Amino acid sequence: MNESFIISNNAIIEAPYLGLHIEEAIARLRPVVTHTPLTYSATLSKKYQCRIYLKREDLQIVRSYKLRGAYNMMSSLSPDQLQRGVVCASAGNHAQGFAYSCKKLNIKGVVFMPIITPNQKVTQTKMFGDGNIEVKLVGDTFDDCATAAKAYTDTHNMYFIPPFDDERIIAGQATVGVEILEDLGTIDYLFAPVGGGGLTAGVGAYFKTVSPSTQIIGVEPEGAPSMTAALNAGKPVTLDNIERFVDGAAVKRVGTTTFNICKQVLDKMCLVNEGKVCSTILQLYNEDAIVVEPAGALSIAILDDFAEAIKDKTVVCIVSGSNNDIDRMQEIKERSLQYEGLKHYFLIRFAQRPGALKEFVNHVLGPTDDITRFEYMQKHNKETGPALVGIEVQKKADYEVLLENMKRYHINYTALNDHDNLFGYLV
Repeated sequence: MNESFIISNNAIIEAPYLGLHIEEAIARLRPVVTHTPLTYSATLSKKYQCRIYLKREDLQIVRSYKLRGAYNMMSSLSPDQLQRGVVCASAGNHAQGFAYSCKKLNIKGVVFMPIITPNQKVTQTKMFGDGNIEVKLVGDTFDDCATAAKAYTDTHNMYFIPPFDDERIIAGQATVGVEILEDLGTIDYLFAPVGGGGLTAGVGAYFKTVSPSTQIIGVEPEGAPSMTAALNAGKPVTLDNIERFVDGAAVKRVGTTTFNICKQVLDKMCLVNEGKVCSTILQLYNEDAIVVEPAGALSIAILDDFAEAIKDKTVVCIVSGSNNDIDRMQEIKERSLQYEGLKHYFLIRFAQRPGALKEFVNHVLGPTDDITRFEYMQKHNKETGPALVGIEVQKKADYEVLLENMKRYHINYTALNDHDNLFGYLV
């Protein structure tokens, strides 16, 4: 254990941090990273009748907290290790933190990214590296990419920088918690996103030493419940399939080191539906002009589940990043509408008689219902083939009225939202 002392709330506290060298990370990172704001959210505080603060890691230099862990680990390497160069595998925030660190330390770095990585992320990574890095696009998945990166590391005698499963990475991420407690003395609840577990392990280890009464709540997407599965199994497990939409928190397997810490510091582990995440992204943008990536919205998306528990409490939500590709906004809106029960898709087989479509528009649709998509599924046979129809309703209750009208007018339909496989194939 690393026995040391720190000053918090004007008191000297013994701080072993579960073996993490957090004070060394603080010293390394202080001249490099931005001490991000802890901002009071009047909107969320009013909604939940408590005091909610947002830790704005979306305002970090590379627009996510990942710089902290990457730089802390890389700056701890020996001169010989640095001279040989470093390698990482990432399609997102870790790559950008890694690239910035390579430039800052003036060392050679190689970033492996999946072939399907959006050009925006590749461009951003190259920009932060500014000539010190090389990007290699390999494989269709992150797992393929990571395997290639580790093989390249061994072949070229370089040093691999993992995204989360290393004590130096975890200690770097822990400095997010250090800043929170520097800025705000007493905290009842801390909500943090969980992917591989590095952020929650680091911040949790610090809080449980310095502010043990704070409830640490981890949040991950329903489609990638890797930490939940690990906690249930008592060890890290590899998920067969995951939903990759919340890409900053979508991993098939959490780290062994991060798991061993998280199981000690997490008070509760929660899951959030990806549609709810999308609604939260839009809410933050429309109400507070805050742009976040899906993983950055996790800690706020879960608040509805804690509405009673956090009343009159002091709450901090870590907004982990804002690297969101603008091309995804249409998908985010679509997922939000479906989650809120406002967007529905149908396969409709219209009766083969004059006026059938006109009757549908005039009598089946409600006064505020809107057709957002209409196409015949058989281009060569529009007379008898089914049509794919997307309908947006104004209120969730309007959907039941729409279904009643379809039955009343004997509309032959299939509701696609209820059929996952068919929905994914057609929509």
